[in-house]
Amino acid sequence: MTQQTKRKFVVTEKGRKTAILLPLKEYLELLEDLEDLAIIAERKDEPTIPFEVVKRRLENKWQRTGSK
Repeated sequence: MTQQTKRKFVVTEKGRKTAILLPLKEYLELLEDLEDLAIIAERKDEPTIPFEVVKRRLENKWQRTGSK
């Protein structure tokens, strides 16, 4: 969400906000962010591989296959 949009609220007769209307694109972006956060939460206890190790493995693979 890089662009700030003006949101519209659904309110009760007493003026209490009960819902929000936002553009479909913004809603879908929020859903995608939520899915990404769920994946991060699921994987938080998985072991990590240091960047330098991954870099070295990829460089070795590229040298063996002749591509880069």
